[in-house]
Amino acid sequence: MGFEGEVWQVRGGAEPVGDILIDEADFPWLSGRFTAGPGFAAVRELFARELALTEEDDEQRWQEWEEAYDEIRRQVSLVAPAGPVPEFLLHIEGERAWFRWSDEPFDEDAPAV
Repeated sequence: MGFEGEVWQVRGGAEPVGDILIDEADFPWLSGRFTAGPGFAAVRELFARELALTEEDDEQRWQEWEEAYDEIRRQVSLVAPAGPVPEFLLHIEGERAWFRWSDEPFDEDAPAV
């Protein structure tokens, strides 16, 4: 797949959240260098909390993760070079971001992977 070198945008509110320069494509995940924009300060802690919750091996924490990620989805969108994507799972840590996306909305009844 020819994703390497593409720039994907993370948008939110009135200010850009950041750009992701794709340097690795390992289907279904893309990853790359994250350059924070002026809007990242408003969501930095949401991404930190979401990532910390994924590292805990506790079923009760998964509900907290879902709530944290729902808040991320309310505050940001992911935009491919061809335009916005309807569904995505995005992690940001420092200068790295990795994500998967879908051109179709995720099936709400399907189990999370």
